[in-house]
Amino acid sequence: MTNPLVLVDRGTPGLRVLTLNRPDAMNALSVGLMVELTQQIDAAVADTSVRVLLLTGAGRAFCAGLDLKEIGAGRSRLGGGELGVSESDPVAALDRFPGPIIGAINGAAVTGGFELALACDVLIASPAARFADTHARIGIAPGWGLSQKLSRAIGPYRAREVSFTGNWVAAEQAATWGFVNRVVPADQLMAQARALAADMLGTVPEMLLRYKAVIRDGYALPFGEAMHLERQRGREHNARVAADAVESRREAVRERNRGG
Repeated sequence: MTNPLVLVDRGTPGLRVLTLNRPDAMNALSVGLMVELTQQIDAAVADTSVRVLLLTGAGRAFCAGLDLKEIGAGRSRLGGGELGVSESDPVAALDRFPGPIIGAINGAAVTGGFELALACDVLIASPAARFADTHARIGIAPGWGLSQKLSRAIGPYRAREVSFTGNWVAAEQAATWGFVNRVVPADQLMAQARALAADMLGTVPEMLLRYKAVIRDGYALPFGEAMHLERQRGREHNARVAADAVESRREAVRERNRGG
């Protein structure tokens, strides 16, 4: 029996951990891996008990990008996206997941792997993590958002340097530039990522979804329109909030703060 290409951990209620499992190939995205990863993400989308998704890689890499050996051998085709095949588009699948997505970046995240990381909402990295955009060196155009997301995350000047050179961005530099939230010791990476997930799972379930949606939708708008969107959605939601529910939650927050 062959090993699964994606390891699935359902052990923590509310949390689904997906691990890319081609360690000998640095978790390069073969068509098989992309299909299985997309299926597992969509399974999490369909399961309303899954509120937070955690994505990481097995072995020494997070994801080395598309499997170029497979492409070079003609076993996969390029199209409108990275591969142009909707059923094997894990980035589109991540966009469908309504809750927070944590990326635990344990090693290299290259090109398509970089795009996979940028599809997450929060990135925690080990010191071994490093990022590179090699589209310009390989001659494949980006299709999963790297040309747009990176410039919005770190500014167009830094993004141009990264994408025009294909040079590595180390974990600490990524944190300084702001697209990695923080760098933690390698042996603490998954523990801290899970602790962050637990903090998210401690919030009001509906608010977790609403907050992600308003940040995502507002970020795609001009500032004035985004402020209007926040006010509109805020009024709609707050009109349905009971005062006693707010008071009980306020006391729970006070207790949590005293404990910290």
